Amino acid sequence: MLKSTGLLRNSTIYLTSNILNALVPFLLLPVLTRYLTPDEYGQIAMFQTLITGLAALTGLNAVGAANRKFYDKHDVSSLAQFNGTCLHILLLSSLTLGLLCFWLSTDISEWLNIPAAWVYFALIISSTNFIIQFRLGQWQIRERAISFGVMQVSQSILVLILSLGLIIGLQQGASGRVDALMVTSIVYAGLGLLLLYRDRLLILLPLKKEFFKEALSFGVPLVPHVVGIFLLSSVDRFFINQQLGVAEAGIYMLAVQLSLGMAVVFDAINKALVPWLFRTLSENNPRQLQRLIKFTYFFFVIVFGLGGLSFIVGPWVVTWIAGPEYQRATTVIGWLCLGQAFGGMYLMVANYIFYAKRTGALSAVTISTGLLNIALLVYLIERMGIVGVAMAFSISMCIRFFATWWLASRVSTISWRII
Repeated sequence: MLKSTGLLRNSTIYLTSNILNALVPFLLLPVLTRYLTPDEYGQIAMFQTLITGLAALTGLNAVGAANRKFYDKHDVSSLAQFNGTCLHILLLSSLTLGLLCFWLSTDISEWLNIPAAWVYFALIISSTNFIIQFRLGQWQIRERAISFGVMQVSQSILVLILSLGLIIGLQQGASGRVDALMVTSIVYAGLGLLLLYRDRLLILLPLKKEFFKEALSFGVPLVPHVVGIFLLSSVDRFFINQQLGVAEAGIYMLAVQLSLGMAVVFDAINKALVPWLFRTLSENNPRQLQRLIKFTYFFFVIVFGLGGLSFIVGPWVVTWIAGPEYQRATTVIGWLCLGQAFGGMYLMVANYIFYAKRTGALSAVTISTGLLNIALLVYLIERMGIVGVAMAFSISMCIRFFATWWLASRVSTISWRII
């Protein structure tokens, strides 16, 4: 049975938390542009892109494996042992990446135009973020939205305070922003570990070979999936900067940041829906499964409608927030929001695949559409500029959604018929 009150409550909490979390970059934007040179601002952007890239390998997506394991109805001790196994995977993957960074730090530093030390900082932040997301995920599957929101929002507030203090107060420039991110991630990773131990959700020893195999069989096939997401959501800024210049990249990134408002809402809804959806699938009640499918179709209609509405509302929002100097962003905001809408619809159908543990097939879809996005981007950027880049993103997100939906219908035993 769909507990609408609890679902609405959790969705509201996740949405509020995500909005507050997403506000930090917007609040910092005037500060960063005022106190940092364009080169320093660009260095921070490349540093954060490196963190995103490392996240594909740090921990090998074991957070998702631990979240999925919860629904297999194991006893508390076994779940805690499985969680401990996931942290051992994090340790091994981080050490391996550390060796690669040692060998390649100079090349990475020159390629991204960042200090060599930042390469190691990015690995530290990526590893500690894994622990933070692990703690948040364990709350999410237990539907403890308030605990989730408090930790997420307080972390964002600490990042904001430290960034302002180091950049403005101590005049540390770009390194102040990097130090703020690293200190905050270390503090909250330590807090996350303490809370996991307090709640008896973590047993590091003894190790079980079958748990290692199970976690890796879930997470490793997702590595191409994460890489594909990177190709879909981040690679465009490199092409725009190289072919159209920094000014066009700035206009495009403004539109991207505004379109991410839709992604924040969809992510919050998804966080609230996952426990209910997984529980419904595990109970396998035909009536509840039919209600689940109807809800999924209703979600599709609403989200697609919001994507279409963005072509009308989006340009007005750009003009109101950014002013006349960013009017070029009005030409791409609709396409970017439509792409985010397809991303929201994708989250709903991807959950069925995660439940079925068919992550390898999902990775194939994501990496294929990521490569398609690059091909479309290269073709359209020469003919239509940043509008072509936005169209490539929207088309690729649309194809990923329909391909994932088709895959979900193949790996799941439930019927997608409305009646």
